[in-house]
Amino acid sequence: MSQTNAAAASRTSPTRPGGNAASAAPLPSRLGTLVVIPWAGASEEDGEDMSFLMAYSLGDGVDGPEGTERAVLEAAEEIGLPVGGAILDVASAQRPPVKVLVEGGKAMVTMPYLRANCPVPDQWTAAARARRSVYLILASRPWPQAVPGAVLTEADLRAFAGDPEVLGTAAHALVPVGSLQ
Repeated sequence: MSQTNAAAASRTSPTRPGGNAASAAPLPSRLGTLVVIPWAGASEEDGEDMSFLMAYSLGDGVDGPEGTERAVLEAAEEIGLPVGGAILDVASAQRPPVKVLVEGGKAMVTMPYLRANCPVPDQWTAAARARRSVYLILASRPWPQAVPGAVLTEADLRAFAGDPEVLGTAAHALVPVGSLQ
């Protein structure tokens, strides 16, 4: 099964004029283009569908792919998202750093450095509403091949999103789903 990556992209602040001082560049310009991709699949815990959103950079920040990875880790720490195996339950956080609103076949993700509207399939929406939450992954490793509009196969997504190194260096959060009513 192949699909077009219709994920939402959010370009962070543009590169500073004359910008050779990459290490001194503001965090948004070091993050580069952030993209959000959705999928739904069976949870390992109960076998029921879970909605996933993965935010990742294309690696086009001012410091290149390696600098982008460092910038994503810095952003995760600043936002308060745990990196590695721990999962932040945003519902129990004092000041939730991440919000997801689901409406009209789209997931709207809002967090520091990222605001994106991402088209989501019906299976994803049904799982998000049934669980009343979404599993969000903020990958620190760039995925430059997965630009919006690119054709991605299920194997492509599984290879990146299921890679233990990607998951081990990513921030993880369980985010309650809001909707307009």
